[in-house]
Amino acid sequence: MSYVYLALAIIAEVAGTAALKSSEGFTNLVPSIIVVLGYGMAFYFLSLVLNHIPVGVAYAIWAGAGVVLISLVGAAMFGQKLDLPAIVGMALIVSGIVVMNVFSSSVQH
Repeated sequence: MSYVYLALAIIAEVAGTAALKSSEGFTNLVPSIIVVLGYGMAFYFLSLVLNHIPVGVAYAIWAGAGVVLISLVGAAMFGQKLDLPAIVGMALIVSGIVVMNVFSSSVQH
């Protein structure tokens, strides 16, 4: 169940971050509410995860996956271009998450 909560935390954080751009400095009400709810849910679910997964591992997965997903959302929703170095960097982040989850004894298997 920990990884379900972690996935929910990541999705909520990405939704909050995407809405942050649309909030235009918290001047648009609906996106601003989504930001607050998204980050609130993200931290709530992350707190549940920390009962079972070490904080460093959970945060690395949460932050890394969030970076990759929000970059993809930015490209899809806001037309932000990803150049080759950005794509390579994100591939390295994903590779690091996979290596940590498959080979680290810090992660529950």
